[in-house]
Amino acid sequence: MNVEQVTETLRQGVFVVLKIAGPMLVLSMAVGVLVAIFQAVTQIHEQTLSFILKLTVVVLVCLVGGGWMMENLLDYARSLFELMRL
Repeated sequence: MNVEQVTETLRQGVFVVLKIAGPMLVLSMAVGVLVAIFQAVTQIHEQTLSFILKLTVVVLVCLVGGGWMMENLLDYARSLFELMRL
């Protein structure tokens, strides 16, 4: 393996991680901002409210998009095994 192949493989790995983790992170961040605004308006400062809602969103995203996430991860793993076989 030369430097270009290693660089391309690492770039693909980072891209796969961003594709898999991105939806969960963006949605949990959006929920956190909305809960923070709600708490500021109503002056309810309960820490578990934000945590429970974020956890629920992450679990729902995993349930809905878990197959797609696993498919992307398996495609990347297969490509790595193909490179090892060469």
